[in-house]
Amino acid sequence: MTTSSNSSWFDQARFIPPDAIFALTAQYLADTCPQKVNLGQGTYRDAHGHPWVLPSVNKARETLLARGLNHEYLPILGLADFREATAKLVLGSDLFTVQRSRVATCQSLSGTGSLHLAGLLLRACHDRPPKVYIPSPTWSNHHQVFGSLGFPCDSFKYYDHETRDLDLQSYFAMLDQAEPNSVVILHACAHNPTGCDPSKEQWREIARRMKERQLFPLFDAAYLGFNSGNLDEDAYPIRLFIGEMGMEAGVCVSFAKNMGLYGERVGCFLLATNTTETATNTQSMLEMLQRSEVSNPPGFGAKIASRVLGSDELKQMWYADMVTMSDRIRSMRTALYNHLNTFEQYHVYMADNSRISIAGLNEGNVEYVARSIAEVLRAES
Repeated sequence: MTTSSNSSWFDQARFIPPDAIFALTAQYLADTCPQKVNLGQGTYRDAHGHPWVLPSVNKARETLLARGLNHEYLPILGLADFREATAKLVLGSDLFTVQRSRVATCQSLSGTGSLHLAGLLLRACHDRPPKVYIPSPTWSNHHQVFGSLGFPCDSFKYYDHETRDLDLQSYFAMLDQAEPNSVVILHACAHNPTGCDPSKEQWREIARRMKERQLFPLFDAAYLGFNSGNLDEDAYPIRLFIGEMGMEAGVCVSFAKNMGLYGERVGCFLLATNTTETATNTQSMLEMLQRSEVSNPPGFGAKIASRVLGSDELKQMWYADMVTMSDRIRSMRTALYNHLNTFEQYHVYMADNSRISIAGLNEGNVEYVARSIAEVLRAES
């Protein structure tokens, strides 16, 4: 309660600096330089630097609009067809058939909402929030999502800047010393920000140690199919943990990157459990938690994604779209490397941790970006 005309209920509020990536985008938009380049925000761009609506997504949207859309509420758990199609996509047809009755799903507000739902469920199922182990470096929002829910968060060294490779020694040391019944955040593929993923053999050893230590794997699956161009390849670690290793696991799925549905906030939380009863119970809890958070998830983007996943023709188009995006990103990465080897106030916007969105590069700006980076590095050496 306020005590004077100058006091406020919110006297203890403190200023929070803007999110670094979105603040960077705001700076980029305000910049009037014609050569400006935005490598900060992780959104795909075509060869001309423009947003790209995937042909598969465009066709699905046109089909939906032609049939007529209403704006009724979705169920609390989300669009049922979308949830089932997502589980089948992530697990693969064979594992989905085996695991189906032991999977709980809930549509979410993209990947961030999925991580939040996972945190709410984990917190509700334990007397005290378990410890969450988060790789360093990682996506900046991981600590914020779980820290805001009251989870104690520990960082572990993931990447060795000297060898420019995964720091397996530190990774394994963390797993061997981690508190049992803790949670480990795993980037399913395309580790953000390093792009350095474990090999299949390394994933197998990570899974073995986690199972032995009774650690819960929580996958952040933001880039399935967008990474290699092959969704089955990118989903390998998820299927390894759940199928081959027989572990319970959470998977936080986003269709922002691989379908380009950034602003539609299309995601799904998938929980693979050991029993049908556990799946039923946790799904009922997810429904309760969702109701108190957003009540019902948005429908339009989920209907588009469901249409793509439910049509053999559109699904094959989508697979081709993912190859297009993945191939262009790889070609720009190679071009940037080659230009950096060639070149001895640049208006290039990238994150402080040197993470860049390769999708922001094209044939018209890659040489300029390379020259800018090279000159800055030379000036500092």
